[in-house]
Amino acid sequence: MDREGLQALLDVLTSRGFGVVGPRVRDEAVVYEPIRNVADLPEGWTDRQDGGRYRLERREDRALFGYAVGPHSWKQFLFPSRQRLWQARRTETGLEFLEEPSRDERWAFLGVRACELCAIAIQDRVFLGGVHRDRSYAERRQRVFVVAVQCAEPSGTCFCVSMQAGPKATCGFDLALTELLHAGSHRFLVEAGSRVGQEVLAAIPHRPANEDERRAAEKVTALAAARMGRTLETRGIRELLQSHPEHPRWEEVASRCLSCGNCTMVCPTCFCSTVEDHSDLSGKHTERMRLWDSCFTLGFSYLHGGSVRKEIRSRYRQWMTHKLSTWFDQFGSSGCVGCGRCITWCPVGIDITEEARAMRSSLPEETAHV
Repeated sequence: MDREGLQALLDVLTSRGFGVVGPRVRDEAVVYEPIRNVADLPEGWTDRQDGGRYRLERREDRALFGYAVGPHSWKQFLFPSRQRLWQARRTETGLEFLEEPSRDERWAFLGVRACELCAIAIQDRVFLGGVHRDRSYAERRQRVFVVAVQCAEPSGTCFCVSMQAGPKATCGFDLALTELLHAGSHRFLVEAGSRVGQEVLAAIPHRPANEDERRAAEKVTALAAARMGRTLETRGIRELLQSHPEHPRWEEVASRCLSCGNCTMVCPTCFCSTVEDHSDLSGKHTERMRLWDSCFTLGFSYLHGGSVRKEIRSRYRQWMTHKLSTWFDQFGSSGCVGCGRCITWCPVGIDITEEARAMRSSLPEETAHV
């Protein structure tokens, strides 16, 4: 389909009751916000990323999705940073507890990358895979329509190939788009990944793709895979991290880490939270709120008598070891999808791939690849 077909897609999704959320430029970054028109998309923009560095630059073409990822992830819509769980009020007959009502909003996510689809799948296992399902997450998740966009422009901090999370999206979407720009033409190869996706595709102008267009689409993700900004050797990393809790590299990284929690806030899979109770001055109303939390805060590991992880060294070790190692024990996969956000948005540019590489290189060969 062409650009007009993309606008038709937005119109069809809106007519079906979805609030479309997609990428747009705000505050010198690509962020995810409600959109209504193709003109809202970051046309002609790309990003340049490295450790502790993010800049938008102009492209030489009119690509709508010619960037990697920004500071936002889709978890802000499925697992909000702040939400009320319940409230209670005092009446003449006693306390009345009010369950938070179900939300009827329906989101259509436009521009979801392969690594982000993997991140959503990981959070699905976290919130829905156990005995106790998170009702709020389940309600939001089941009403989402996903339009993926195949990645053509990995950033300097991307390493999704190492994590087997991209750059090509193969599942988890309703529709997947590959943006094709060549000799003045601007088209999108569309793949339907669900029955609902097929229904939406049938309602917008399109035509069958020819073999040349299919090959061009395959080339887009193949070139992206060859241009990753980072790599991470995952062979034996689970055992490597679990077996060396006192490795001197933990102390070295702690000397640079600010314990600010940026890496956990931008991460699309981190799910730690805390709760706060608020009451009014009259004592007649109270509510419980759930907020994002971070394992980098001193209070996160607080137990009676003090915090368990008082040193930055132990907090960084907890985060990295959980992400790349003990996450397997909990959920059967790594907690990292190689999006590179934790590297880009770290104020001092700490690089998780470099930390793993440094730790591995300091050990004997037979130990480093157990």
